[in-house]
Amino acid sequence: MERESIMAKYLLKKIGIAVATVFVLATLTFFLVKLIPGDPFLNEKVPEQIQELQRAYYGLDKPVWQQYLTYMGNLLQADLGTSLQKTGRSVASIIAETFPVSAKLGLISLFFAECIGILFGVLCSQFKNKWPDYLLMLVAIVGIALPSMVLGPLLRYWLGVKLQILPVTGWGEPEQIVMPAFVLGMSTVAGQTRSMRASMLAVITKDYIKTAKSKGLSPLRVVLMHEIKNALVPVITNMGVQIASILMGSFVVESIFLIPGLGKYFVDSITTLDYPLIMGLTIFYGAFLVTMNLLVDVIYGLVDPRIRVK
Repeated sequence: MERESIMAKYLLKKIGIAVATVFVLATLTFFLVKLIPGDPFLNEKVPEQIQELQRAYYGLDKPVWQQYLTYMGNLLQADLGTSLQKTGRSVASIIAETFPVSAKLGLISLFFAECIGILFGVLCSQFKNKWPDYLLMLVAIVGIALPSMVLGPLLRYWLGVKLQILPVTGWGEPEQIVMPAFVLGMSTVAGQTRSMRASMLAVITKDYIKTAKSKGLSPLRVVLMHEIKNALVPVITNMGVQIASILMGSFVVESIFLIPGLGKYFVDSITTLDYPLIMGLTIFYGAFLVTMNLLVDVIYGLVDPRIRVK
């Protein structure tokens, strides 16, 4: 009963921090966006009177502090505003339409990255300082050294144009997901490999592993039932960062492969100075990542009951 009470207080504290984080993010985003030079309605072909009417319609002719209070008031009502460039479309409707695409790509990439990264890490630890360890760590280093903006075009050229194995753009068909998911997940594979390797090497030296081996358990059973199980606990804490990495990486990947997800819209909104869309997508991403980190904290506590929440 006492532990449940402590957990409830812990969750309330974390939720409070999450709400405060989103509020600070929304405030910073609002004022930073206002510092971007340019005017979303500046167009030599459109009369100045029409441009003034457009600014007045969206409230951009008011003082910045007044715009801020209006925006925050609307945000409290879950109103992210209306896009300046996508005429008649609310930011919420754009998110509702494109987020499933980004989520699908992100989940596939995350599943690929976690499975391959954990497998590579386990193999590296079992063959420490031998050729499989060096080979897999080389793959991990290459994964970190080659960012998405480099790896994506390279794969598009070799697999799409040169060998014509996979389509270079588009979305919907299974073969169209392979390249972007691989590119998006590669950097996470690299980080997960190193993290899992270090965690496994730390676990191998523990007394309970020596005890398990002394009982006559097979090496495979020791690895699966004792080493991996305990090595995963610290690795779970990195999942929040990995989710963030994959989501942020999707900005570039979706633009490279012309995927109609949130990342592509985010890049487009910056180039067109679509203020409500920039702020709405930033706040949505921030709230999503804060929520994911909160879930990771809860899962971490459930996986290892020795952890005391404070």
